[in-house]
Amino acid sequence: MLKRLLSTLAFGLSLSVAAAEPNLYDLSFKSNDGKQHQLSEYKGKVLLIANTASRCGYTGQYEDLQSLHKKYKDKGLVVLGFPSTSFKQELQSDKEVADFCKLKYDVGFPLTRITEVKGENQHPVFRYLTQKGPSETQGEVAWNFEKFLVDRQGQIKARFRSKIEPGSPEFVKAVEDLLK
Repeated sequence: MLKRLLSTLAFGLSLSVAAAEPNLYDLSFKSNDGKQHQLSEYKGKVLLIANTASRCGYTGQYEDLQSLHKKYKDKGLVVLGFPSTSFKQELQSDKEVADFCKLKYDVGFPLTRITEVKGENQHPVFRYLTQKGPSETQGEVAWNFEKFLVDRQGQIKARFRSKIEPGSPEFVKAVEDLLK
């Protein structure tokens, strides 16, 4: 009898822990204008989340990110840029980043406030992205312009390292496959 009771209690505890497990839609971010946003605003959309920097050899990827945003936003793609100081290649203020992105690349997708994407001050969105999902998507962010693709159900489906350009055929195919 005691064994059954303990088993029932243990099962109940495991259900409670599983129910408390956060998902991507439980997280939030502040946009570069200081407004708070819940990722739940994007339920049912495909997310392309990238850590960005204005003074990096990969900064030109903003152009491809903006092109994808423009081409696929009406089909359900949301591009989110997380300007990061983790690699010491970002401008000093959110306004400088916003102005740079608008003037140089005509960025129209949401940008967050400048944040950390690794280390002890890692933004919760990047903590989630680097620790959840398939094993091939996990692990610390190695450099600027790492890109994560999340399906319409909030599941991490792919991670592309910095050297893979968002306009490359393999990246575009991955986006299009998730939009189907």
